[in-house]
Amino acid sequence: MASDDRKFFGHPIGLSTLFFTEMWERFSYYGMRGFLILFLVAPLAGGGMGLDTVTATAIYGTYTAMVYLMSVPGGWLADRVFGQRRSVLYGGILIAAGHFTLAVPARTAFFLGLVLIVLGTGLLKPNISVIVGQLYGEQDIRRDAAFSIFYMGINLGALLGPLVTGYLAQEESFRRMIVGWGLDPNTTWHFAFGAAGVGMTLGVIQYALGGRKLGQAGVAPGGAHTPALAAKYRTQATIWLGLVVAVIAAVTFASMSGMLSITPIGVRDWVGYSLLLITVLFFATLFFDRSWTTAERARLVVIFIFFACASIFWSVFEQAGSTLNLFADRSTANQLFGFNFPSSWFQSLNSFFIVIFAPVIAWIWIKWGARQPSAPTKFAWGLVGVGLGFMLLVIPAKVAATPGVLVSPMWLTSVYLIHTIAELLLSPVGLSSMTKLAPPKIVGAMMGVWFLGASVGNFLAGTMAGMYEAMPLATLFWRVSLLPIAAGLVMLVFSKKFTAMMGGVK
Repeated sequence: MASDDRKFFGHPIGLSTLFFTEMWERFSYYGMRGFLILFLVAPLAGGGMGLDTVTATAIYGTYTAMVYLMSVPGGWLADRVFGQRRSVLYGGILIAAGHFTLAVPARTAFFLGLVLIVLGTGLLKPNISVIVGQLYGEQDIRRDAAFSIFYMGINLGALLGPLVTGYLAQEESFRRMIVGWGLDPNTTWHFAFGAAGVGMTLGVIQYALGGRKLGQAGVAPGGAHTPALAAKYRTQATIWLGLVVAVIAAVTFASMSGMLSITPIGVRDWVGYSLLLITVLFFATLFFDRSWTTAERARLVVIFIFFACASIFWSVFEQAGSTLNLFADRSTANQLFGFNFPSSWFQSLNSFFIVIFAPVIAWIWIKWGARQPSAPTKFAWGLVGVGLGFMLLVIPAKVAATPGVLVSPMWLTSVYLIHTIAELLLSPVGLSSMTKLAPPKIVGAMMGVWFLGASVGNFLAGTMAGMYEAMPLATLFWRVSLLPIAAGLVMLVFSKKFTAMMGGVK
């Protein structure tokens, strides 16, 4: 039994399988994301796609938004059809296939690769966390510590990924190396895409080999499924899959034949309208349900407020891979102690700081105990913090406006430090509060709400990044900072009111 298994640092040995699977998945995701925008805007002569910033950020924002949005149907498929165990396996295979497809230097392969990664992440990301919880009994006090260990796996992968892929994609020494092999130095981007695929493949292999360590966790779909009900869910899934394949095939045929003109901007707008519609329909369904008690309805209002604030937070925070990545590449002197480094290496700073400061923040909350700030207050300071990070960039942006002038890397390092502290104030608190505030019959849907908020935020982040060349950078950074700071101050003013509406939930 899991309660008797303490082979992995006092935890079930199955946790090691999930730890390394998630580590390699995050290695591949953040490794590729770390240079994606740079590949999109790089000139064709340099091996990139030669896109303007508006188009590139539209692709980037749409991709990252869909990665999180697909977690909702991914969770549904696991609960009703595949079970979490097989969903993670299928997801990992799709992700690896997507990265290897990106390694093929062809425009069609690029977009197909992104689609495969989106679908695979939707299957893997929400379900591997569920399996972690299933390793423990309801009263096992090791559960929270297990998620802390699992979270370290996430950040270890996110730390290492950009370092490896950034070296392959941008480092001059690697370009000289492949020239010696008789290869085109401009193909380094695709070596980096391939490295992300290798990482995910390693994750899939060790997941498959370590499956026996997981026992029965995640094997069967959730809930008490009768054979008839299971057959019904499989039929529904088959129908939806068939419709999706048919739509993709029809759109692809129409596009290739010239009957339909599809642009990244058009796809981005369609995704934006879809996210708005999904959000409105979801919360309208909740609020028009008359079965809620007065206390439950008050908590639902707080859930909506947290959702809106989280969307604002991620819309700023997730510009790390777009706006901040472009600033690192174009306006920052990427040199430290005489050592030149790829601009994409800045993408590892967030995970590096999380590894350092997450235990510190956790210790502070334990030390303060009942005196620690309420969830709305933590949310407020998280919002203010992420806004202050961008406000700090106004100064170096003005300096970098002078042609030929590059700013110190310590500016971006400071921004990532501030953003990491802000993330630690908001993200863990938000996810925990969502599940605690939800009425019992919709607790499962709250995970979907959190991913929906992240999806909306990532979409907005890509849209904001599209203005990178439309105005002076100092003006852009100033404007980006205003909304989260304003939202945070409003949260501070009404924090006591929102805390009261939570009905005793801490």
